[in-house]
Amino acid sequence: MSLVRVIDGDTIVVRMPDGRTEKVRYLGVDTPETVHPEKPVETMGEEAAAFNRALVEAGPLRLELDVQERDQYSRLLAYVWAGDVFVNLELVREGYAYVYTIPPNVRYAKEFVQAQREARKERRGLWASD
Repeated sequence: MSLVRVIDGDTIVVRMPDGRTEKVRYLGVDTPETVHPEKPVETMGEEAAAFNRALVEAGPLRLELDVQERDQYSRLLAYVWAGDVFVNLELVREGYAYVYTIPPNVRYAKEFVQAQREARKERRGLWASD
């Protein structure tokens, strides 16, 4: 599978092995908005998108699904790996994303919460002015 484009800090478009494209929303995390039609660009949104781009462009990409395959917008819900890097977790660890787990998709919830605690303690990214 290959990266088509990065939409923002927690959403990408990929080309699947069968040639179709899929919009992929990252599971377990939420980044500040940059492209929401009804919201302004939020603090750290551009930085989160740039960090996400740097991670996923390194590739190769692999998607891991949880219990629910799609959200109400028909986006594929996934944990994203770029090579050996767990992108969702790295976004939280470096302070570019908040933990946002929605049951039943909670496979890595504990890891995300721990990473957010550490990012907050170390005042990384979103937590720098906390």
